[in-house]
Amino acid sequence: MDRNKKGKIAIITGGASGIGAAYVKRLFKSGMKGCTIADIDEQGEALAKEMECCYGKGRAHFVKTDLVNAEQFECVFEKTMQKYKKLDLLVNNAGKLKDKAWEEMIDLNITTTVRGNLLGIKYMGKNNGYGGGTIVNTSSIAGLQAFNEFPCYSGAKHFIIGFTRSIGTRFWFDLTGIRFMSICPGVTDTSMIDNAPNWVLDGFPDLEKRAKRQLLNEPCQNVEDVAEGLNEMLNYGDNGSIWVCQGGGPIYDVIIPPIREMKIGC
Repeated sequence: MDRNKKGKIAIITGGASGIGAAYVKRLFKSGMKGCTIADIDEQGEALAKEMECCYGKGRAHFVKTDLVNAEQFECVFEKTMQKYKKLDLLVNNAGKLKDKAWEEMIDLNITTTVRGNLLGIKYMGKNNGYGGGTIVNTSSIAGLQAFNEFPCYSGAKHFIIGFTRSIGTRFWFDLTGIRFMSICPGVTDTSMIDNAPNWVLDGFPDLEKRAKRQLLNEPCQNVEDVAEGLNEMLNYGDNGSIWVCQGGGPIYDVIIPPIREMKIGC
């Protein structure tokens, strides 16, 4: 599998700001040829222009997109193929932490991720006449442990782990030529984390206080730390692998044991 990012074309969802914007900048620095920034946030237009100033006209492309809308999301892939003629990398980064609006959150965090993978297969898969590539799905440390302050968010991120491990198997790789991985950032200095305590489930008075305390107790990192982690996992990650980026330390992959090894006692 070619893991060299030079000359590659990427789609990064939620790429207008925060972690997504840091991904765009880091991957261009690593030699990415072109990138479609897909986001409802119009800051993506300014970021695309900034990248073009740094790396050349036509290298970055902003598509304002409501990713929950299936037609608009597929349009991102169509426009990418029209502009760059190929696609090598999809980073499903868009997401939200809003348990209070759990149905809306699940649409973005789960449904859009699944749709992104299926569209990635459609436009990158060897089974569809393309050359394969890589898809990175965004989970969280909340997808690997319980976060009782945000049960809906944590449950959604657990789904991403299970989905990525299941589609990141030999069957799907042999069929599509696509490497599927998941990145699990810890608490990161973004507006999503800043606003999270305001979006706990309604009707539970202690949750907001608990959420603030929990987030303050977690080691924090910058968006650039997560972007560096993504760059490393793209270099070294295997199909189906799960990577944790937490507290500004080096990213590392984790192993989830087979169910027979989870049994307690005799």
